[in-house]
Amino acid sequence: MDFQAFLITLRECLEAVLIVGLILGYLDRLNAPQYKKWVYAGVGLALLASLGVAFLFQVVFTSFASFGSDTYLRLGIMMVSVLLLTHMVLWMGKEAKENQKASQAKVAAAVSTGSAITMIIHSFLVIVREGIETVFFFAAISGGEIEKVLTSYGAVSGLLLALIFGYLFVSGSMKIPVKRFFQVTGVLILFIAAGMLVQTIGRFQDLGLLGSLLMNADGTPAAVYNIVGFMPEHYIDQVQYLRDTGNSTLISGQIGTFMAAMFGYSHNPSLEQVVAWWGYFAFAGWMLLRQNKPSKSSKSLQEVS
Repeated sequence: MDFQAFLITLRECLEAVLIVGLILGYLDRLNAPQYKKWVYAGVGLALLASLGVAFLFQVVFTSFASFGSDTYLRLGIMMVSVLLLTHMVLWMGKEAKENQKASQAKVAAAVSTGSAITMIIHSFLVIVREGIETVFFFAAISGGEIEKVLTSYGAVSGLLLALIFGYLFVSGSMKIPVKRFFQVTGVLILFIAAGMLVQTIGRFQDLGLLGSLLMNADGTPAAVYNIVGFMPEHYIDQVQYLRDTGNSTLISGQIGTFMAAMFGYSHNPSLEQVVAWWGYFAFAGWMLLRQNKPSKSSKSLQEVS
């Protein structure tokens, strides 16, 4: 969970820091530094609002748990998180330039009209969107225990590293292309999303809400393969394997737990889990190739040049 929290926090916070940095830099270009205090005010309000959303999420989870319905809420949040994480990687990267131009246009309009309120609202919306997404993802990876993720080493270190990288990127001290950095972290985010998808399908099948094309005699989904002796997906599975066979697993279940959380690993997946994992990356790969494919207009310009 710590590494997932680190990666999500780094990605979301760095994106927010870079956007705020671009706004502040654009204000310098417009010779309007007096508006920077309103940008900071919007950021501060957005952080408070994000913490409020986190508190509200925790209250909702506690309420559902008291009625015994928290499992279904967790599954719903995990499914929505898969969609949001995928959207963040596939679509936001494509629209980054357009978003930057739109943000600069809003800043220029606010400066020309002398509207401090517009500057506060714009800065607030930029940060609160990232903040709410982060809270949502934290709820998905922690099973609703958001406060544990907020105070974890992963979230804190991700935030600090995002602030450092953001400053270095904006100041020009770091020469690593921002686009390449987000591409690398984006691939890792896709693995987290695929893991959530596989885990969600597995839990639906465990609850009897989803069947399988391959079934055991007792009516439970059959495993396509079982490599628990190689690497169990949880330490408990390792203990049970040692008890039943008298042999130790090749790789520790603690490593398997990390692989399950990060990559959706399962030592005995159902057919639907295997198909979903490979199908998800086939779709994501197709979308990435489609985005990176030069458009007809760019091809014509290259031919003319």
